[in-house]
Amino acid sequence: MPLPQPDDLTSLVLRTDFGDEGAWDSVRAAVDAAGEYLFATYVSELRFAGVGGQALIADEVAADENDQIVNMFLADAATMKDPGHPLLAVDLSDEPGRTFRVPARWFPDVSANLSIANMDFAEFADAADESGTFRGFEGGG
Repeated sequence: MPLPQPDDLTSLVLRTDFGDEGAWDSVRAAVDAAGEYLFATYVSELRFAGVGGQALIADEVAADENDQIVNMFLADAATMKDPGHPLLAVDLSDEPGRTFRVPARWFPDVSANLSIANMDFAEFADAADESGTFRGFEGGG
């Protein structure tokens, strides 16, 4: 199941939890409100229901090299339930399967830097706190 391609200079936000349509609307609203520009290409397709990062990595590795994406963000059950809507960032390229959480308010910073290759996935993952959540480089909050 190949992954959809994100729009130019955006990151793929893939919905994997379909239990609450209102929560999905809230996630998208929070992500969009966090930045001045659009940073996300949202995909809400039932074929991705319950799919985890490892299955998506396997599919992406099998895709044509020109169609591969290097990272994505999952809107999973934890994203839907937490008021900060922390998306699960998944590395698909350098360290496939490496993850960290990024609350909606920090999504534009992460997405913009990853989409233009200004920073690497590992730089954000390494800056995540003890819970595995990126909250900015200065301790965020």
